[in-house]
Amino acid sequence: MPNISIVVALVGGALIGLAVGWSLFSKGKKISSTLQAQINEQERELSKAQSKLADARNQIKIAENEAKAAAKDIVNEARLAATELEAKAEKDQGRIEEKERALDVKVKEVERQRGTVETLKGELETEKQEVSVAAAKHREALEKVAKLSQTEAKKQLETELEKEFSEYFAAQIRLKREEMEGEAEDKARNLMAEAMQRYASEVSSESTATIVQLPSDDMKGKIIGKEGRNIISFEQATGVDVIIDDTPGAIVLSGFDLARRYVAKLAMEKLLQDGRIQPARIEEVVGKMKEQVGKMMLEFGKRAVEELGIQGYPQDLLKIIGRLRFRTSYGQNVLKHSVEMAHLGKMLAEEIGADVSVVTEGCLLHDVGKALDHEVTGTHVEIGVEICKRFKIRPEVIHCVAAHHEDIPMATPEAFVVAAVDAISGARPGARRESIEEYFKRLRNLEDVAKSFDGVTRAFAISAGREVRVFVDTKKIDDLTQERLAKDIAKKVEAELTYPGVIKVNVIRERRIEELAK
Repeated sequence: MPNISIVVALVGGALIGLAVGWSLFSKGKKISSTLQAQINEQERELSKAQSKLADARNQIKIAENEAKAAAKDIVNEARLAATELEAKAEKDQGRIEEKERALDVKVKEVERQRGTVETLKGELETEKQEVSVAAAKHREALEKVAKLSQTEAKKQLETELEKEFSEYFAAQIRLKREEMEGEAEDKARNLMAEAMQRYASEVSSESTATIVQLPSDDMKGKIIGKEGRNIISFEQATGVDVIIDDTPGAIVLSGFDLARRYVAKLAMEKLLQDGRIQPARIEEVVGKMKEQVGKMMLEFGKRAVEELGIQGYPQDLLKIIGRLRFRTSYGQNVLKHSVEMAHLGKMLAEEIGADVSVVTEGCLLHDVGKALDHEVTGTHVEIGVEICKRFKIRPEVIHCVAAHHEDIPMATPEAFVVAAVDAISGARPGARRESIEEYFKRLRNLEDVAKSFDGVTRAFAISAGREVRVFVDTKKIDDLTQERLAKDIAKKVEAELTYPGVIKVNVIRERRIEELAK
């Protein structure tokens, strides 16, 4: 039994081994067939690649053949072009050599002609000397015959011609001068007309009085105050006159200084609005309004220089310029007048070729002295010149300021332009308010005051009433009395007349001595 079991075990092991071997053989066969298939596929791919490689080699050979053919064509074309260039160069060389030969011939001809010219020049000099000698001999012969030298003959001929044609020459010169003056006058008239037409400004609207509306007539009593204390304090603080009459619902502030009137107007309106009208309150309100108007002056000055394109002015000068907004001349606002002049002056300066910047500054500053002529002694021209010097304004502009009323001779074209546009701006219709009757009346009053003194023979108000010239009798007025008379006339003018600015009193004592020689 044990042997049988061993046999069975061996047979079973053999069967198992056979089964395992067969299984492995089957798997190996499958793997072998798969590998064979892959090898066949790679061989087919290799065959295709070899076929493509053969095609590529054929294409390369074809491209090489085509490139060689193209290169051969290019070489042939280059050789042909080089041959043509060589032929052209040889042809140009021949032409150049021909031109050089022709140029040599011309140079030789020029040299020959130059020699001929030198020969002729020498002959001409010789003949000129001979002519000069002959002319001198001829002149000597004529001088012997005429018994006059050449210089004397020229003078005699000049004298005779001058006598014969002097009237004709004078008439021609006078005619030309008249024609030039007429043309210059026409041209100047056209320039001024064009300037006035291009710049149009408003008419005069300023006056010497300001009306303040009242909420009720009961306020008039508060304005006057007990025993007139309020109105007195107000007039002392503002420097203007308060006129209270029967006009319903209004009072009048009167004064030549527009700045003071404007301060007074603002202060009065503030007091009326507040309702507390008493001396202490009046002084407080007037002080605040003065500060407000001072700021307004600076703003007006800045606007003026910005409009005219002027730069570099300090604030103190701008404030003085802005103060002109509160100053009038015969009803014409001085700042508006100055700005208007600057615009007109620019146009005229551009037309005649003058310095536009100098004219513009000269027009703006020409009446700057009027801003302070109520506070500083002197004419507005003198004050304006001092203001300009203090703020280091250019000398050319200062000359325009000093000469615009011909206090000094006008030495530059810019000064003439400033004076001209000053007259244009002041004389245009509607610019100034004062009537001709009032103007003459004011001048007559000034002359009458001067004539009222003993020893005065004649008196003339000039410069629009800014100066009075008084002529005295030398037998009644001596040098010492002349000085006293000038002071007395000035005091009487201050006491009896109302006027803006400063009036110059000029007393003239002229002494003449005549004798007859018999």
